Amino acid sequence: MTDTRSKSTRSSTATRTSSGATLRIKKPEPTSTIAPLLEAWFRACARDLPWRQTRNGYFALVSELMLQQTQVARVLEKFAPFVARFPSPAALAAASEDEVLAAWQGLGYYRRARLLQAAAVRIVEVHGGVVPSDLESLAALPGVGRYTAGAIASIVFGVRTPIVDGNVSRVLQRVGAKAGASNDAAVSSWTWERARQYAFAADDVGVANEALMEFGGTICTPAAPRCGACPIAHLCQAHARGQVAQIPAPKIRSPRSEVVMVCVRVTRDDGAVLLEQRPARGLWASMYQPPTVALTIEPAKGITPARAAKGITPARAAKLVAIACKCKKVGELEVITSHRVVRFVVFEAQLRGEFPAAKQLTSPSRVFVSQAKLREFALSNAAKRVLALAAK
Repeated sequence: MTDTRSKSTRSSTATRTSSGATLRIKKPEPTSTIAPLLEAWFRACARDLPWRQTRNGYFALVSELMLQQTQVARVLEKFAPFVARFPSPAALAAASEDEVLAAWQGLGYYRRARLLQAAAVRIVEVHGGVVPSDLESLAALPGVGRYTAGAIASIVFGVRTPIVDGNVSRVLQRVGAKAGASNDAAVSSWTWERARQYAFAADDVGVANEALMEFGGTICTPAAPRCGACPIAHLCQAHARGQVAQIPAPKIRSPRSEVVMVCVRVTRDDGAVLLEQRPARGLWASMYQPPTVALTIEPAKGITPARAAKGITPARAAKLVAIACKCKKVGELEVITSHRVVRFVVFEAQLRGEFPAAKQLTSPSRVFVSQAKLREFALSNAAKRVLALAAK
């Protein structure tokens, strides 16, 4: 006997005709079905975010790069001051890198700020200062990948194209009960195809794509998703199977390397602090910091990060960072980046009176900075924490 019951895990329903023949009626794809529901939800529930107040390609570009790996709450603090200071691609392109990095402080991942400025330069030189509307030109901008190009093209210019970020992937994987990590190649390919179906089923693709991102960030969250407030729960196969907590699987990540850095906060009587600029490439490129040096860790020789940090005396710290004055240890702190765990061993040195070493300490890459002007220098969050620890 043929089972004619509909099953949520199948893409078609079996039924019999009057002649006894069996027909397969294709069911609508859940991915396509959710588009109008999320559009309606977004129009009713969208957060009032400053970059949504106008369909401005430049504002969209700035917000998208800021939002990469940074929480919305932090971006809200920085977006308005940034676009007030650099209101157009031309203004951003004409600024110095130090100005841009200083305005970016607090957002982290400073490479994004440099890429944003490079994108502004290209927009000025190639597109007459106007953010392009086509996918190919957008994707050619520094720092703009497939997702960001699609987001700007669809949300600002109405181009019918898919987008996939972490929020989108999580929603679509749960709706389709697609197991696996979102950064797995096969899962990523599957998700982009479902995102394409979604975009082409939408009434307003810009609203639909923005809704999908918003929904993943506020309702279909990684932990404790709000399934009770979900307008598409009845279409969610992971919800029906009780698999929401398991989908998607944790991302496949490489282990973080461990780094030990020795740094010394050198302060003059007037409160000025000695800063140096980091190299133009690598971790915290071109940012300012107290005099700092990274130690060589050799696990094969039994030199672990903990052992290396423990062996740093005040005299050795002064020698490592090339300062000719006495210092004392004030503590240690740990900073975790996307690829590293950095352990800082922090010392301080106070210069009293007309200390002759004060002039010797300065160089093209080192300068004493007054407390009043400290905010004008681009300091990484790690450097700020080091300075705060040493100041206690």
